[in-house]
Amino acid sequence: MDCEKDTILITGGTGFIGSHVCYFFLKKGFNVVSLDSLVNSSKKVNKNIDNLLLSEGYEATGNLKFVKGDIRNKDLLRCVFNDQLKKNKPISSVIHLAGLKSVKQSKLNALDYWSNNVCGSINIFNVMKEFKCNSIVFSSSATIYGISENPLIKENEEFKPQNPYGKTKATIEKILEDIFEESYKSMRISNLRYFNPIGAHPSGMIGESPNTTPENLFPYILQVACGRQKELNIYGNNWPTHDGTGVRDYIHIMDLAESHYLALIHLINNKPQILNLNIGTGIGTSVKELVNIFESVNKCNIPFVYKDRRDGDVSICVADNSYSKKVLGWIPRRNIQDMCKDGWKWMSKFPNGF
Repeated sequence: MDCEKDTILITGGTGFIGSHVCYFFLKKGFNVVSLDSLVNSSKKVNKNIDNLLLSEGYEATGNLKFVKGDIRNKDLLRCVFNDQLKKNKPISSVIHLAGLKSVKQSKLNALDYWSNNVCGSINIFNVMKEFKCNSIVFSSSATIYGISENPLIKENEEFKPQNPYGKTKATIEKILEDIFEESYKSMRISNLRYFNPIGAHPSGMIGESPNTTPENLFPYILQVACGRQKELNIYGNNWPTHDGTGVRDYIHIMDLAESHYLALIHLINNKPQILNLNIGTGIGTSVKELVNIFESVNKCNIPFVYKDRRDGDVSICVADNSYSKKVLGWIPRRNIQDMCKDGWKWMSKFPNGF
């Protein structure tokens, strides 16, 4: 099926993941409506996306429409769908990325997370139903798995989220299962369970630009490297791993962006279905290893201190990505060195964000 010039709605479109996903779909010829509340991002990224595409020879101007808004505003969502319908460019699919994502903050402000992530998602699903939009790629998370005894986590692993953030993601997946059954299995749904997206576009034109002090490891490393933070906190050096620090599966943001495109194309070109897919490399890297690799690749020093473990953290979380590779034909092509190099290139160009 030829999807060029189809219009898709990308919620959370100016965030770290959203900006790279917008870029990827625009590059593939889609019309993109980007919706974001700008709570933790900047609309300035849209100009960088346009400039990046133009520098690569793509005529992207006009294909990206930005709407500032909150997914909990159902009337706004209806307006977005209606406006596109009036322009004869109806929204055919949704890439749903919007939501709060801090594990720590979810434990301090659980109601905010249930309101934003779950209630906001229900609004999107209801409006999609009203406008007969039946394809969605949902931004899920490996946090739904929680503590696992398996060295590589498969998609059929039991849900055991350890924090409210993970619980909201697991709940949204359950809601999507019910919607699939309610629709007499006419929906096309893909839940992409991200592991740890890091890095940036290799040009350094778009990357992670949080409005607050980052809590995820990699953006904090970047801020230490450029002097915005004094030192890195490593939570725990007594985990049951080879060097005592937690092991994670880091995935390059551009490989992650491509997985959204391939997932949507698969949904469009195949019968209605619900797909659960791990998006990771299948390779574990410890916190200490990531710091060492970053220092080596970028010729810089990352001072760090060990802190007590945080509640809800797990020792090892690595994807079995064999099903994603089989179903989508998707292969993560960039290694941990690329992630460190590209992330630092972004930070070097935009040390204070957009």
